Amino acid sequence: MSEKTAATPYEEYDAQAVEARWQKAWLDADAFAVREEPGKPKFYCLEMYPYPSGRIHMGHVRNYSIGDVIARYRMMNGFNVLHPIGWDALGMPAENAAIKFKTHPQKWTMDNIAHMTAQLKRMGFAYDWSREVNSCKPENYGWNQWMFLKMYERGLAYRAESWVNWCPSCSTVLANEQAAGGVCWRCGSQVEQKRMTQWVLRITAYAEELLNGHAELSKWPEHVLLMQKNWIGRSEGAYVDFPVPTLNRSIRVFTTRIDTIYGATSLVLSPEHPLSADLVKGPKEAELRSWISKTIAASRLKRTIGEAEKEGVDTGAFAVNPFSGERIPIFLANYVLMEYGTGAIMAVPAHDGRDHEFAEKYGLPIPEVIVPKDGAPAGKPGELFEDLGRLVASGPFTGLTSEEAMDKMAALAKDKGFGEKAVTYRLRDWGISRQRYWGTPIPMIHCPKCGVVPVPYEDLPVRIPYDAEFTGEAGSPLEKIPSFVNVTCPKCGGPARRETDTMDTFVDSSWYFLRYCSPKETSLPFRREAAEYWMPVDLYIGGVEHAILHLIYARFFTKMLRDLGLIGLDEPFPHYLAQGMVNKDGSAMSKSKGNVVDPDAMIQRYGADALRLFILFAAPPEKEFEWKDDGLEGCHRFLGRVWGVLQDVLALENESAAGTADAEALARLRKKLHQTIKKVGEDVGKRFRLNTAVSSFHELVNVIRKEWDVLRVSAEGRALLRQAAETLALLMAPFTPHLSEEMWSRLGHEGLVLRASWPAYDPALAQDEKATIVVEINGKIRDKYETDPATGEDEMKAQALALPRIQELLAGKTVRKVVVIKGKIINIVV
Repeated sequence: MSEKTAATPYEEYDAQAVEARWQKAWLDADAFAVREEPGKPKFYCLEMYPYPSGRIHMGHVRNYSIGDVIARYRMMNGFNVLHPIGWDALGMPAENAAIKFKTHPQKWTMDNIAHMTAQLKRMGFAYDWSREVNSCKPENYGWNQWMFLKMYERGLAYRAESWVNWCPSCSTVLANEQAAGGVCWRCGSQVEQKRMTQWVLRITAYAEELLNGHAELSKWPEHVLLMQKNWIGRSEGAYVDFPVPTLNRSIRVFTTRIDTIYGATSLVLSPEHPLSADLVKGPKEAELRSWISKTIAASRLKRTIGEAEKEGVDTGAFAVNPFSGERIPIFLANYVLMEYGTGAIMAVPAHDGRDHEFAEKYGLPIPEVIVPKDGAPAGKPGELFEDLGRLVASGPFTGLTSEEAMDKMAALAKDKGFGEKAVTYRLRDWGISRQRYWGTPIPMIHCPKCGVVPVPYEDLPVRIPYDAEFTGEAGSPLEKIPSFVNVTCPKCGGPARRETDTMDTFVDSSWYFLRYCSPKETSLPFRREAAEYWMPVDLYIGGVEHAILHLIYARFFTKMLRDLGLIGLDEPFPHYLAQGMVNKDGSAMSKSKGNVVDPDAMIQRYGADALRLFILFAAPPEKEFEWKDDGLEGCHRFLGRVWGVLQDVLALENESAAGTADAEALARLRKKLHQTIKKVGEDVGKRFRLNTAVSSFHELVNVIRKEWDVLRVSAEGRALLRQAAETLALLMAPFTPHLSEEMWSRLGHEGLVLRASWPAYDPALAQDEKATIVVEINGKIRDKYETDPATGEDEMKAQALALPRIQELLAGKTVRKVVVIKGKIINIVV
C-alpha cells in the first residue's frame, strides 16, 4: 500500500479514548504495584518527588517521562521494578498561599495533591500509587522527629547561638546552602545576617566520608561531584595560636601555608569573631562597634566571592607571632568570614592575593619569605608570589622547600603546644530551625527547671496543630497557639514551653526514598528487610539545582541511618541522572516571563503519548531543550503513521496473498528490525539516549513503508510486516504506552504489553554491514576504508598501516603511536 494511502488510516487514532481505556485497564489490574521478590533482579527507579504547587509543569513532564521509560523498559526485561511517587508537601509556599487566599496550608496542599495526582495519572506514568508518601502527614513527619531525637542522643543534633542567614520576606532562617549567592533560594530576597539560637545537625561529622564517598559515585556527572567537592571544601594545613597579651589568651588561626608564617604582618579577624567585642574596647569602641554592625549587615554575597572592596579597622591590639616573636597588629576586616576556618587569619601580603590588596590599602609591610625553588627572584620588592618555593628570612627554616617547612613547622608548633596539623572543611553544620508553621515541629521542650528536654518517644508524633491563624505577621503562628506551646515537662512534671521552631523541609527529602520501601511501616521509619532488598536507588533523576542542597543532605542522612543500624548502606544513589531544563523562547519556562506551556492543554490537543514522545525526542535527557510547538505536532503526526502501519497490517488479513516473496526485501526489513531492537535496547538500557531511540522508531517505520508494496503480496512478507508492527508496539511501549497497549491488543495478544518480554535480536542480523574507518595522520584525514564493525583494535591498526596511500605518506617517518576509536577513526601520530 502506498505511503499516501497509509497516511489515511481506516480508523482515525483517537488518543483521548485510547489513553483513557488503558489507564483504566492498568488501574483495574493494579499493574504497577510491586512487592519484594527475593531471587528476582530488582530495579529501583526514582525521580525527585514534587512540591505540590498546584499544577505539573513541563519540567515535571520531562523528569517523569524519562524515569517512566526506564522503569517500563526494566519491567519488560524481567526486573522487579519499584517506581514510586509522593509529595514534598511541607514548606513556606503553603503558608504564603494560606495568607494570600485566606485558606489553610493543609487544605491548599491536599487540594493541589489531588489535582496533580490526576495530572500524573493522565500522563500514564507507571507509578505504584500504593506506596505514595506525603510528607505533611503525621505518619511520615513523625519519623523526622524520631530521627532528630536519635541524633540528639548521639550529639548530632544540638542547639547553638550563631549568626544565621535570615530572609526578611519569608521571616525564617536559611541554611548556608539555601542562601547561596546572598539571596533566598525560595523567594529571591536579599538575605540578612541575624544572631539567633537555633537547632543544628552536625553534618560536619561526616564531611570526610561525604568527600570520600565520591569514589563510589562513578555514574554521577563530573560537574555535580565537583560542586559537592567545592562545597565540602577540604583543606589541609595547620592551626596556630597567636598570643594576645592584653587579653591573656590566644587567637587561633587555620592556615594552609604555615611555611609563610614569618611573613605575617597582621592578624585579621572576621567582624563576627567572638573576640571582636573585647578587642575594640577603648577610646574608639563606639566607632569600631559601628563599623562591625555595618559590615555584618553588608551583602554576604560580595564578601564571600570577594567583590566587596576590602575594608578593615585597626583594633589597636597586638598579637605575638609564636615563630618569630614579633608583635603584629590585629585588624578586623570584611574579607574574613566567620564560617571559614576559625574566623581569623594570619595576613601574609607577599604571598596571598587578598592579603596583598589589604596591606597595600592600609600601608602594612610586605616582607618576602618565599622565593622560587630555582633561585630566580620572585619579582620586584612588594610584588605578589603565591606559589610554593624555598624559604628566605624565616629563621631556622630558611633554605627549606615549602613542603619541608610545612612538616617541620607543624611539628614544632605541636611540640611547643601552640599549634598542630589540621584538616578543615568549608562545609558548616546544618541549621534546621525555621520560624514557620507548615513544617515538622522540633520535638523538644523548654523547662525553666530542667532546661531543654526531649519529647518522649511514646508522645511522637508532635502534630502540627490545625487551629493556627495566618495573618502574615512576623513570627511563627505556632507561638500564638497556647494549646500547642504550653505543656508539662516530661522530666519534672512542671509547666514548660514546647519548641515552636519547625524543621527545614529538606529534612523530609533527606530520607523519603527509604520510606517508599515500606511506607506503611509503623514501628520504624522503614523496615530494614525491605530497604535491604530495594536499596540503593538504581537510577535517581532530577535537576542539577539540587546538587548541593538535597543530594548532600540525603547522603548525610543515609550514613547517619547506617550508623543507627537501620540500614547497611553507604550511598543511596550510585547513579544520578541530572536532567536538563525545558526552555521556551531562549529561557527557562516561568509564569513571570509568560512562556509557560500548559501540559493539560497539550494533552487535550495531542494526547499524552505525543507529549511524552516529543519531550523525550527533543534532546538528550541531560541537556536543556527548547520547546517548539511544531515539534509536538510532528510527533503527533508520527504516531498517526504508526497507527497507520497497524491498520494496514490488520487489513492484510482480509486480502489474499498469492505473490512470491521478495528475498532481498525480506532481508532488508528483517535486518532493520534486529538492528532497531539492538539500538533501542542499548539507547535506553545503557546509554540513556532516549532521543536517538525515538529516531530509530522513525527509521523503522520508513523502512516498513519502503518495503510495503513488495512484501504485502506474499504470505512470508505479510508475516514479517506483522512481526514489524508487533516489534514496533513492544519497542515503543516504554515511550508511548497507551498506543502500544492498543496495538498489542488489536494484534491479538492477551494481557498487557507491559507484561510482554522485550524482543530479542539476532547479533548477526543486527550487525552493520560495514564500518567506514577514517584514517588520519597527525589529525588530518588521509584515507578511508571499510571493515567489519567487530574488527579488533590491533587488526584495525594493521589494516590502516597496510593501505597503499598511508604507506606512501609514512615513508621515511617514525610512527610514535596509533590511536584507535573502534569502528570509526584511526589517528597515526608521526
